[in-house]
Amino acid sequence: MQMLVEVPKNKAGMYTLIGKVVTFFCCRYIYTGKLVGINDVDIQLEDPSIVYETGKFSDPNWKDTQKLPNKTLFLKHAAIESFGIMK
Repeated sequence: MQMLVEVPKNKAGMYTLIGKVVTFFCCRYIYTGKLVGINDVDIQLEDPSIVYETGKFSDPNWKDTQKLPNKTLFLKHAAIESFGIMK
């Protein structure tokens, strides 16, 4: 797992979001948490939550977000459809 303290100059996209709370729209679910690691196969979220109901995207919080019981969650790149800082 590649852990970044600083974004290398030749990296872009997801690497620029390391250390921030990022929302990932995946094949079946929406996950949110602090992006702390990236490798060729998966990403690592710290303090992860699953979003069961978004509500209005203009609202400051998700309508139904539930913290997952584990400190760390790994998501496969292949399952991620889109991502960004949402809330």
